[in-house]
Amino acid sequence: MPFPKRGATLTDTLSASLLAITLITGCSDPSSDAEAPEAQPPSTSPSAEAPNDSGEQESATASGQTRGGDGSEITLNALTEADMREASLSGELGCQFTTDDGEVLLIAMGKVASSDAAQGVVKVAGYVERVSAPGGFDGITASPTFSGKGKTVHIEVTGEPTEGGESPPRPATLTYDRADGAQRDWQGEWRCGP
Repeated sequence: MPFPKRGATLTDTLSASLLAITLITGCSDPSSDAEAPEAQPPSTSPSAEAPNDSGEQESATASGQTRGGDGSEITLNALTEADMREASLSGELGCQFTTDDGEVLLIAMGKVASSDAAQGVVKVAGYVERVSAPGGFDGITASPTFSGKGKTVHIEVTGEPTEGGESPPRPATLTYDRADGAQRDWQGEWRCGP
């Protein structure tokens, strides 16, 4: 603290001293400026965010989760016996997609050796809706794509039959594509025959 000049009051001296201390402290403390950037990198560092981003991306693209679109969930309900009966699908032979949990999500019927579209139904958020695929029954046995209002349903057969017989089930994935770009997968089996 400097000595008071002759004629200066104690208040003048204290004010000058406090001003000098404030200026010295504000200008000479490099840690106050250095701490802010050091505190930020853990939360903004790309390497620190990578695990969180990849974790979110994995959960968003995991099977069974809706991806893309407007963010609303795609819901397919199991078709009941009454739903299937009321669908009144015409054709000689049919196919159905059954989930690993035993729920039937899609049924379709078609005529053998016909170019007429095979007709099917799915139950979207509680409503039974029609879909169709080209090529009659023969067109839906392998890995068909069904179209309907605002939707496409693709069945991808992913393996060999899991049992014998005339209508053996084959492992498959059902992919539902909504018109807004949303998509969701279900794992199960595709069975075609009488």
